Amino acid sequence: MQKFLLKIAYDGSCYHGWQNQPNGISVQEVLENALTKIAKTNISLVASGRTDTGVHALAQFAHLYFPLNMTPQQIRLALRTKLPDSIRVTEVHLIQEELHARYSAFQRSYKYILTRAKNPFNRLYKSFVPYQKLDLEIMQKAIPYLLGENDFASFCKPNPQIPNTVCNLKQFDLITQDNDIIFYITANRFLHNMVRRLVGTLISFSHNNYEPQLMREILEAKIGNQNIIFTAPPNGLYLLDVKYPDLDKLILESSIEEI
Repeated sequence: MQKFLLKIAYDGSCYHGWQNQPNGISVQEVLENALTKIAKTNISLVASGRTDTGVHALAQFAHLYFPLNMTPQQIRLALRTKLPDSIRVTEVHLIQEELHARYSAFQRSYKYILTRAKNPFNRLYKSFVPYQKLDLEIMQKAIPYLLGENDFASFCKPNPQIPNTVCNLKQFDLITQDNDIIFYITANRFLHNMVRRLVGTLISFSHNNYEPQLMREILEAKIGNQNIIFTAPPNGLYLLDVKYPDLDKLILESSIEEI
């Protein structure tokens, strides 16, 4: 069977996250059902990582093995007719065997949009935290303590299956745009709830005017201080990109949606 890599965009407000689960419909389930209808046999996807309920993606990646002799273009166009408007496969690549959607990825990037003005039209796509003072200068002073290779055990949901909690945080930028504060965060890997807890902690620093060096103490503690750390809402979070080494050399044929 041939191996393919999909690039996927989706509106996470419609789903109980990426990963298949018994109690709600997931993005993975909808995609696998669509691929199964095309192939007329069960198809499984392996993604670059999971996203939680309400979290969106502009560039999720997943690989699969496909039994039919179809080109990337044929698969992409067939999926277009089988998927709801909330999910779009924008690229299909025929790839070499050694590329793994999860384990080959060396960098992931997220965007988080925090708004000062919640309204009925942005409530699913931007996050709003009421009664909190949002001061960018205070947030920016705390960020340097997070950059580089650190143990982020204080900023994740504990998972005994993932004992390694060291990540290399390469970028953490803030910009303002109208009534929004937008966070851009890049690392080699992210832990469960890590981005949302980092954002929530910066909101706490801003609201309470904490000294920036407190961030070092939180990292060194390796236990989440619930008086400071909270998990920011999911609806402002977007998986922005995933990077693979030498991707061009591992792609045999591609179909990319023209915008």
